[in-house]
Amino acid sequence: MTAAAHIAACACGQLRAECRGERRLVSLCHCLDCQRRTGSAFGIAAFFGRDDVTNEGRASACIRRGDSGHALRFHFCPDCGSTVFWEPERRPGDLAVAVGAFADPGFPAPAKSVFEHRRHPWIQRP
Repeated sequence: MTAAAHIAACACGQLRAECRGERRLVSLCHCLDCQRRTGSAFGIAAFFGRDDVTNEGRASACIRRGDSGHALRFHFCPDCGSTVFWEPERRPGDLAVAVGAFADPGFPAPAKSVFEHRRHPWIQRP
């Protein structure tokens, strides 16, 4: 049985990612780079196999090194600026998709939390 597709989109809807198959991991990241990228106290990513994600629409990209020292290539909408997905050098077979881009309150909670030494003390661990 094939898992249902999950659709992630930017704020204006121009850039979309369709994710099929099983999620490999949902992870919460407290690193300072994720805090700056999201404008929040953390970032949350769902990891899917590269072959399980197709995207449509125009995307701009930027590459940066994370707190881990590994490169990440972020794909974001050139119109509204929302990051929809990224390619983590550390997990070459996966694409990470911003959980908030699914706009699904029923999306599974993170199973992992990383860079907890950067975690705001008022945030409860999942």
